[in-house]
Amino acid sequence: MPKNRDFKRLVRARMSKTGESYTTARAQLLRKAAPRAVSTAARTGAPAAPPPGIDYAKLAGLSDKAIEKATGCSWDKWVFVLDRAGAHGWSHRAIAEHVHTRYKVSDWWTQGVTVGYERIKGLRAIGQRRDGAFEATKSRTIAASAAAVYRAVADARVRRTWLPGVKVTVRKGTPGKSVRMTWDDDTSVEVWLTPKGAAKTVVAVAHRKLIDGNDVARRKAFWDQRLKNLALKIVDL
Repeated sequence: MPKNRDFKRLVRARMSKTGESYTTARAQLLRKAAPRAVSTAARTGAPAAPPPGIDYAKLAGLSDKAIEKATGCSWDKWVFVLDRAGAHGWSHRAIAEHVHTRYKVSDWWTQGVTVGYERIKGLRAIGQRRDGAFEATKSRTIAASAAAVYRAVADARVRRTWLPGVKVTVRKGTPGKSVRMTWDDDTSVEVWLTPKGAAKTVVAVAHRKLIDGNDVARRKAFWDQRLKNLALKIVDL
């Protein structure tokens, strides 16, 4: 706690000196701290520890336990390898391609690592894309095959049983893998399916082109309830 207060004092001191916002000042201090941590780690061959007072998982919006279970690496390891590669200066696409091809991470978790890293480096806020737009994400494990979940999302008649009262246009569907839709308010929804055996599927939703952080919170709550409804309804579909 004292270390966290010390870091906040440094942020405020920089704000006073440069006129930067809290987010910008904090991001600049993090960028300066990260190379020192990476340099020390490079000499020892160990992953860089977060700078004092910095909670990588909190910044990323995703716990160490979740990211390590899905990818085999905790946030301090991901920050170490991506900083060493110079990823903090890359585009979103370049970071994602590096994570996916170099470390063989699945599509959905590639985005999780990339977005989390960008948040840690101050390149975007939670719920915000690199281009400044906002998006809400939610996921849930459903006790059904990927084929069954795909049908529940892509088929309009079946979709109405767990997602009533919403008009959507399916732009593209890849059976058993993903569905892209345009919402009735011109926002965009992507649904990604990751099979976990013959009768279990992780459903991950990304609702994009949102207005602001409040809209993100509202959509996350909406999708939390809708995915719970899907989990209950799919046994009868």
